[in-house]
Amino acid sequence: MDIDDLFQIPLKTKALGSKGTGFTMPHLTVHLPENRLAGKESMLAAALTDAIVDVYGEWARDLVSIRLSGVPAGRFAQGGKAVDTNASVTLGVRAGVFDRPDAARITAHLGAALTDAITSVAGDDLRTGTMVELVASPPERTFVGGTLTV
Repeated sequence: MDIDDLFQIPLKTKALGSKGTGFTMPHLTVHLPENRLAGKESMLAAALTDAIVDVYGEWARDLVSIRLSGVPAGRFAQGGKAVDTNASVTLGVRAGVFDRPDAARITAHLGAALTDAITSVAGDDLRTGTMVELVASPPERTFVGGTLTV
């Protein structure tokens, strides 16, 4: 069994918009300095989607939902000083992923893959300032189109 098979288990749920079995949507919100994002939106969306697919498996490709947000100059700060070398990624994941025996490996893979995606498009100097946060969501707290996804 490979990581693709292992990771799919906690993501199974009621299919979106139907009564059958399906998968939840991996959803990301990414904040980058506007000058690093402008004109690179499509490339970044493709790289982030590929990063999720690398961990979740090919089945997730069409379900990846990404929101890109450009942060105006001077609005990212580190140590009290404005910087343009920070980025943040928030990825909503099912809470059950943290209960798995391979959770450390899966979460590390997600963090590295998403950081690599950002730096491959926006520049490697963003690497040390890129924060990836995995936000756990119990299945009974996830809704799509106004409908509970469990």
